[in-house]
Amino acid sequence: MTGRWQFWRGWSIGLRMAFITMLPVALLFTSFVWYSWYAHRAQVDEELAERGTILARALAVTSEYNVISGNLADLRLTINGLVQSDSSVYRVDVVDVNGRNVIAVVSEHPVEAEGRAFVATIRKQVIWINLFSDNGTPHVTASSDTRPPTLTSEVVGQVRVTMSPTNMLARQLRRFRIELAMAALALLGSGLLAWVLARSLIVPLREAIATLRKIRGGHYRVELPVTTGGEVGELQASIGEMSVALDESKKDLENKVAERTRDLLASRNEALRADADKRKLIQKVNNIIEDERKSIAVEIHDELNASLIAVRLESQTIQHLATRAASAAPAVSEPGAELQQIAAKAQAITRLALDLYANGRRLVRRLRPEVLDMLGLHGAVEEMVNHYRSSGVLFEFDSHGDFAKIGNELAISAYRIVQEALSNVMKHSNAGFARVDLALSEDEGALHIEVQDDGDGFDPAVASEGIGIIGMRERVHALDGSIRVQSAPGEGTLVAITLPLAPKPG
Repeated sequence: MTGRWQFWRGWSIGLRMAFITMLPVALLFTSFVWYSWYAHRAQVDEELAERGTILARALAVTSEYNVISGNLADLRLTINGLVQSDSSVYRVDVVDVNGRNVIAVVSEHPVEAEGRAFVATIRKQVIWINLFSDNGTPHVTASSDTRPPTLTSEVVGQVRVTMSPTNMLARQLRRFRIELAMAALALLGSGLLAWVLARSLIVPLREAIATLRKIRGGHYRVELPVTTGGEVGELQASIGEMSVALDESKKDLENKVAERTRDLLASRNEALRADADKRKLIQKVNNIIEDERKSIAVEIHDELNASLIAVRLESQTIQHLATRAASAAPAVSEPGAELQQIAAKAQAITRLALDLYANGRRLVRRLRPEVLDMLGLHGAVEEMVNHYRSSGVLFEFDSHGDFAKIGNELAISAYRIVQEALSNVMKHSNAGFARVDLALSEDEGALHIEVQDDGDGFDPAVASEGIGIIGMRERVHALDGSIRVQSAPGEGTLVAITLPLAPKPG
């Protein structure tokens, strides 16, 4: 049932109002027109039937004498005059007792015959007359209870009258047209009234819809006057109140957003200051560590190594003196064996001092890569790669750019980052091949470092970062750089780092 009425769901409210208003009026108009035409037609039929019956009976009575006497000429004249004077009569026929059509008069008017005829019987009547009264005066007797004044003796013929509804229908059609015009005017007036009523509802609704569209577009403060009453007036008033409430809510929300934005900006600035302080602190710590390493390396180089050299020289002197004393003593003398033992111990001390000296040198190189001062970043990284090649892993090294333009702090940080990355390759990757790329881009003002291996790899979404990667991130972050670690199980690991040549201002 619901689906049958879906056709008007796309109609406007004005069209719906006009439809609702005009539908009963149109039904009433249709009913009135049909009933009016039916009534006029029925009136024509009734009038024709009544007149046809009366004319047939009248002609049957008046034609009795003419039919009996055979004086049909006068009867024809009478009937002809009647037919020509009355346009509702189409034809009059007089039939004798034998069924012969003795008189047939057809109307000369342009009319059409009705489908039925009205018939009246012509009867010969006998009239009782008493020619004489009691006093001898002739008179016609009046009716009495014992004997009727007239008696029907026999049928002498028939009168058949055929009526024509043409003229009557024409008159009724004129009346019907007048009624139809009046009804059409009433229908038109109803339509105009429906349009005026619908427009009185449509205009406020359109204004309300336009106001709602402005509110939807962000113009919350919109004036909508109340121009009508009823539900539409309540709707207009509600939209106006809603506009005021929305505008106040918008202002309140904007104030809250502005306040929150100020708080967020303050928090952001504070976080940026904290981040900058953190980077400075990390860089300062790294510098302190490098300075401390340099100091320790200097102390090891200048004091410990010098002491080890002195120990070696002293042990060599002891060994030399013991050897001379042993060669000068008699062969059977007891002290000769002790001198040989002293010489052996002195030689052992010498070897130990040499080992300690070599370890100290290696420790100094780890604490303070002297190769940076001698060969620069390119040569230091290349020497580091050559050192790791002895572990059995196939290393490849490539570099691009003039690394002499790199500052000392950036060179040390880059060296430490590569050192940590290669250390991770050796400790965790189980790689058979590794590649180190250094590229200095003067256009970008940055140093690009890539360390890639074909080892086991890992899933960054599952595995947590180790101390080595965290340390590299802190170094890169302290230099305002960026680091990207790309890895997958069984596909190796790529560490890509970009370090700016000059620190950002502020």
